[in-house]
Amino acid sequence: MAFSLATWNINSVRLREGIVLKLMSEEAPDVLCLQECKSPVEKMPLDAFAAAGYSHVVARGQKGYNGVAILSKIPMEEAASEDFADLGHARHIAGRLENGVTVHNFYVPAGGDVADRTVNEKFGQKLDYLTGMRDWFHAQQMKSSILVGDLNIAPREDDVWDHKKLLKVVSHTPIEVEHLAETQDAGGWVDITRKDIPEGRLYSWWSYRARDWDAADKGRRLDHIWATPDIANAGHNSRILRDVRGWEKPSDHAPVFATFDL
Repeated sequence: MAFSLATWNINSVRLREGIVLKLMSEEAPDVLCLQECKSPVEKMPLDAFAAAGYSHVVARGQKGYNGVAILSKIPMEEAASEDFADLGHARHIAGRLENGVTVHNFYVPAGGDVADRTVNEKFGQKLDYLTGMRDWFHAQQMKSSILVGDLNIAPREDDVWDHKKLLKVVSHTPIEVEHLAETQDAGGWVDITRKDIPEGRLYSWWSYRARDWDAADKGRRLDHIWATPDIANAGHNSRILRDVRGWEKPSDHAPVFATFDL
């Protein structure tokens, strides 16, 4: 079975229902993973998504904050929902597709503005969340799994617009990159996007603060698609839909795609 998959931090699923439906119509991924839905599940526009062909849903919602959802054309059942670091946040949901593949959808904490846990509680929560993910992956011995989401870290030098300028900026600091690498190693995860596009600058997020985000192009690759080694070679056709960042009332993130032949 071949299926296409997309991950997108939507920054309010109710506010941006229209562009979710536009993506469904124009790109039609078989599985669409959303983060930062900012809505209880019962208030998400799931009826509209079902009418567009996405009738299978697993989700965790939260009023005004966080929230993750997997919308699928393929039959799927809930497989897991973990509260890493005991934050009480809706940041993880997993669905098992009918071919046995489990899709994990994550929204890792952003970490605030100061890269120092002694003065910024949010930065400490981010590091603790990643540590919780790492330990869980070790215990689970992950297989036949795909991990997607806004991991809020751009790990490589060419995942940001200026490596040196961002070394002290949350999302690209060495301690975050180290924590993410440990988390990735714990599951043996393969970065599918960079497997397919190994060279060159690659971004999935551009700040709202930039008046002309496209021309300035001060982006970061915060959104990721990983797979366990047993299925990583089945992943291909990776792409980031940069143009979506320019749609009407956009999210500050662009959707990331991959296809899997499984």
